[in-house]
Amino acid sequence: MALAGRTAMRWARLRSPCPAAALLCLPPWLPAGPVACERLYSSRGKEKLDMSTYPVESIRNFSIIAHVDHGKSTLADRLLEITGTIAKTGRNKQVLDKLQVERERGITVKAQSASLFYSHEGVNYLLNLIDTPGHVDFSYEVSRSLSACQGVILVVDANEGVQAQTVANFYLAFEAQLAIIPVINKIDLKNADPERVEKQIEKLFDIPADECVRISAKQGTNIGKVLQKVIEKIPPPHCNTADPLKALVFDSTFDHYRGVIANIALFGGEIQKGHKIVSAHTKKRYEVNEVGILTPNEQPTHKLYAGQVGYLIAGMKEVTEAQIGDTLFFYKQPVEPLPGFKSAKPMVFAGMYPVDQTEYNNLKSALERLTLNDSSVTVHRDSSLALGAGWRLGFLGLLHMEVFNQRLEQEYNTSVILTAPTVPYKAILSSAKLIKEYGKAEITIISPAQFPDKLSVSEYLEPTVLGTIVTPHEYIGKIIALCQDRRAVQKDMLYIDEHRVMLKYFFPLNEIVVDFYDALKSLSSGYASFDYEDAGYQAADLIKMDILLNGNPVEELATIIHNDKAYATGKLLCERLKDAIPRQLFEIAIQAAIGKKIIARETLKAYRKNVVAKCYGGDITRRMKLLKRQAEGKKLMRKIGNVEVPRDAFIRVLKRQTDK
Repeated sequence: MALAGRTAMRWARLRSPCPAAALLCLPPWLPAGPVACERLYSSRGKEKLDMSTYPVESIRNFSIIAHVDHGKSTLADRLLEITGTIAKTGRNKQVLDKLQVERERGITVKAQSASLFYSHEGVNYLLNLIDTPGHVDFSYEVSRSLSACQGVILVVDANEGVQAQTVANFYLAFEAQLAIIPVINKIDLKNADPERVEKQIEKLFDIPADECVRISAKQGTNIGKVLQKVIEKIPPPHCNTADPLKALVFDSTFDHYRGVIANIALFGGEIQKGHKIVSAHTKKRYEVNEVGILTPNEQPTHKLYAGQVGYLIAGMKEVTEAQIGDTLFFYKQPVEPLPGFKSAKPMVFAGMYPVDQTEYNNLKSALERLTLNDSSVTVHRDSSLALGAGWRLGFLGLLHMEVFNQRLEQEYNTSVILTAPTVPYKAILSSAKLIKEYGKAEITIISPAQFPDKLSVSEYLEPTVLGTIVTPHEYIGKIIALCQDRRAVQKDMLYIDEHRVMLKYFFPLNEIVVDFYDALKSLSSGYASFDYEDAGYQAADLIKMDILLNGNPVEELATIIHNDKAYATGKLLCERLKDAIPRQLFEIAIQAAIGKKIIARETLKAYRKNVVAKCYGGDITRRMKLLKRQAEGKKLMRKIGNVEVPRDAFIRVLKRQTDK
């Protein structure tokens, strides 16, 4: 019986006009043939939207900007709910924060966009929202997002008031000449003081208090007013569907099956499946496979028109093909490329090496894909005697470095070794030979191995930043002492209101990059906030400190530091190494040296056998003879013995925080 059934199925496959239908074993109530297949497959796909019903006049592109933890993502959730983009449930928390690292840390790392449909006074509007990060390390994401917008919602916490990153984000939007809607969030909190926050906004940003919208994103209070303000205050994009296609790539991700998915903002023309497009950056030609909008999941559309924001899939297989800031246009209809984005300036450099060198190619592939999604990271090839082949990566800050490392582990299942972070120094050369070798008089140093000798340099330069600290006034004394300890120079001090003060300082970057933020938070009981921006370079008394093991320098542990901090840092490194290196049969001298001068030393004692155990009584000369012979043996062993620092010892020594 079973054999007869199988034979019947084979005949059905052969006789069917559409073999796929037979293979799928269609139910008897569906007609056979190609139509049935088409119906089955189309039911699996999403229905395409018609975007032509939204002319340029009814489009609003805006971002939400704020300090960390002031409620940007919660406001985005409520906006998605009120416009019917997502179902209203109690589980809607951080809907746009899709990365695991974002949900674990409770912060936004990647700017995410979503299209909302909203009807106001009988007119249907298309609102393109971009939720942005709030931490200073991700300010590049914010500046990129603003390029695709005509206005912003500036969210301020009714309890904490204006913070350092609020000020920085306001000026980013102000310089981009965007419409700004101030929103005071968390008015439902017991200690909320919206009147005080309104006065702060008026004093700092010159925005009248009556323009502020008071909301509670958590409870959904006054969210409708925010949408009303967005429609009234933010202008529609300045573009025309009749113009030739001009699309800006402002973000991109990599999909294993579909290749590169580019997020685009259209500044002219229209685009649909089948169009032939060209990249202004690579000059390569592509055929569009799919276009659509994000709601916040991908929703295919028939076309995208000027002024709209969406995604595009065009068979880009290499991660290098979708450069962020690139302009796309029609084949044989070239246009003037859009200005793109100012490239991110790395503030912190660190070496990254695979734990096992056999994983090098896998890590290389993971790095390429992750840097496509996070274009602010710079990558240079590097190698180390102890750690093997790897890369020197540039980050915008320490949190950025930690998040990047966490994303590598979570999204690509790779484990890496990160060396101690350093900042980019500069040296002005005086040696004609070196100037000829480098081809310029001023060189950038991103690794201690590149540090030139003092005799061939007229001066060293270190990077500086202009730091903004907003703090309650009772912590001023402690914070000023902390800043002076970090070689900072005060520039300004302004009382925002009777309780809060804004301090501005010039800091050397290497003094704040490691643990300044943690120290500031602990001194101010968590109330102070900190933000910084690049302030160029200044002359500094820099030195290279080497770590020697029995007189041999260890290249990986060399550091560039200020002369004033050399002794303390050298002593700390020697103490850590003493704890990390396993004892040998010979004595190991661990030294910190500047040039030929030893500034700190620790001695790791040798294992030794008790050679006088067999001597009981007798002459003292017998004991001395045995001890002398042992000492000579240890001396010889020290000459020929090699000290190898184990890899896990490197990791323990290079850990940033002191364990003391």
